[in-house]
Amino acid sequence: MIKTGSTIISIYTEMTPNPETMKFVANKLLYPGKSIDFPDEASASASPLAQELFTFPFIKSVFIASNFITLTKTTDTGDWQDVIPTIKQFLKEYLEEGKAVVNEEAVASMKTESSNAVSEDDDDVVKRIKELLENYVKPAVEMDGGAIQFKSYNEGTVNLMLQGSCSGCPSSMITLKSGIEGMMKRMIPEVKEVVAEAE
Repeated sequence: MIKTGSTIISIYTEMTPNPETMKFVANKLLYPGKSIDFPDEASASASPLAQELFTFPFIKSVFIASNFITLTKTTDTGDWQDVIPTIKQFLKEYLEEGKAVVNEEAVASMKTESSNAVSEDDDDVVKRIKELLENYVKPAVEMDGGAIQFKSYNEGTVNLMLQGSCSGCPSSMITLKSGIEGMMKRMIPEVKEVVAEAE
């Protein structure tokens, strides 16, 4: 077996619409095609990386997606610029060492109550809602460092869960109401309103 030199990881940051949230983008896939949200340290058991990020006193929540991590800082932490170099260095070293980002077995045992994956017992409306979220909504909100997961559908009301930078972001509610709700009503006539569930 030939050992190749480890990939040099580069990390760059992107602002998100949420001032408390910063997106750290890597030149490596972290969690291909998926995303997982850790709203607090107690929920981070499935991700060794998230657990270590929570050891920074200013980190309030961690969201891991295909090739980026969105971190939300505590409101009393100063400017992002003061802490970005430390986090970038930490992420670079962590990923260059090839340490685990997410433990899939632990994820499998977690309750997966929200998912946009279509399951066999979904009715026709739910299938269309999930497809719309996956194809239209997901790519847009991922650019902002967040995710929106389907929770439930009942008598015209779609209940979604906001994650990453979308969680607690003032502009995400506007996005939800004006953008997502409008699109769903147009494309799925059964939908009357879209609401967000805080985690």
